Amino acid sequence: MNDTICAISTSLGVGAISIIRVSGEDAIKKVAGLFSGKDLTKVESHTIHYGHIINNNEIIDEVLVSVFKAPKTYTKEDIVEINSHGGIAPTKKVLEILLENGIRLARKGEFTKRAFLNGRLDLCEAESVNALLSSNTDLERKLALNGINGKVSRKIKKVRDIIVELMANIEVNIDFPEYEDALEITLENLPPRLKEIKKELENLLDEAKVGKLISEGIKVAIVGRPNVGKSSILNHLLQENKAIVTDIAGTTRDIVEGELELKGIRLKFIDTAGIRKTEDVVERIGVDKSLEMIKEADLVIHVLNNNEELTNEDKEIQEKIKGKTKITFINKSDLESKIAIKDDYITGNTMSDNGLDNLKNRIIELFDLEKLEQSNLEIVSSTRAINLIKEALKHIDNAINNISDEIPVDMIAIDIKAAWDALGEITGESYQDELLDTLFSKFCLGK
Repeated sequence: MNDTICAISTSLGVGAISIIRVSGEDAIKKVAGLFSGKDLTKVESHTIHYGHIINNNEIIDEVLVSVFKAPKTYTKEDIVEINSHGGIAPTKKVLEILLENGIRLARKGEFTKRAFLNGRLDLCEAESVNALLSSNTDLERKLALNGINGKVSRKIKKVRDIIVELMANIEVNIDFPEYEDALEITLENLPPRLKEIKKELENLLDEAKVGKLISEGIKVAIVGRPNVGKSSILNHLLQENKAIVTDIAGTTRDIVEGELELKGIRLKFIDTAGIRKTEDVVERIGVDKSLEMIKEADLVIHVLNNNEELTNEDKEIQEKIKGKTKITFINKSDLESKIAIKDDYITGNTMSDNGLDNLKNRIIELFDLEKLEQSNLEIVSSTRAINLIKEALKHIDNAINNISDEIPVDMIAIDIKAAWDALGEITGESYQDELLDTLFSKFCLGK
């Protein structure tokens, strides 16, 4: 943490400008020694200066250098950003010279890690930075910004404050029983307080379902027996020829994937191999993969053939998708109908888009996507945070159950403290070094 680091913060390639970021105690002094222009050690913070990067009396590049002095910087350290020309050669050469002059190459996410360790961001905000960098939709962008702005952290801290107040009251009762002004926490008056905490945690988890939907999207498996038009449906939805389409049953033997954005949510479509009994070893592998995809999918679209009667294979698939969120789509509606089913269904074909539009509208209804666009999105979305909230809820449930067993209050306090610690891991008020290494390794270099 005491050394000075550098990295290329923009994508390496041909472009107008590249930015090489330097952070640390010697950032300004080190860059000043390579810069011909104003003396960077004497300039005001948050200013930008024209000049050249010089090495061994050779002009390496014409640059603009931005100087940011601690503590009002991203890392709360001195930061210098060198704006060079965006070609690969000048960018790499400037970085090479910085490394030769004793500045270490930053690890993935190390700038943001320093921001966290120096108190500039909490861990929830830091995760949101990475979520913003990888956001694909406008809803993902809004969700990540609420995390960066601390709105999500404040909701976590609110619950922790309720828990810590209860913990403090219990501690006073145990350590200072003679202190009469403090409310005595007993097995009789503890349950309402724990149920209040439980309700807050459950609310966070209910909201998190929306956050997970936005950040991870909806995994949609298109299933059915061979030659019912699954691949054609995928191609028309994506408006590209992702899957091979022929009249030969069993053409699709592997998983074909594609993405579509609908109301700001990514739909991750998976066209599976036709499900049927087969002696073909390769096709059998594809069928097994299809069955596995059914288990993993958030939504299953079961495709049936309008001009054929319901087969035993169709009925077997219906059994396999029982209990899943599903849509039955009867394809080839332009042909004579021979099928009769009792399920709620949508009809359509790939010759016109009407049925496919109805299919999209049904997905919007099933997942209530219209409401997402109006929601405030101040919600937890990372899998790590959701799992920690579940862990905290488990400890509160244990505490409530222990009251029924008449366990002493000081023993119940152990579970209450564990819930508080679990929530603290979300914001980074309690953490392990291994967690930081794992979390920040998911960042790109230069951030």
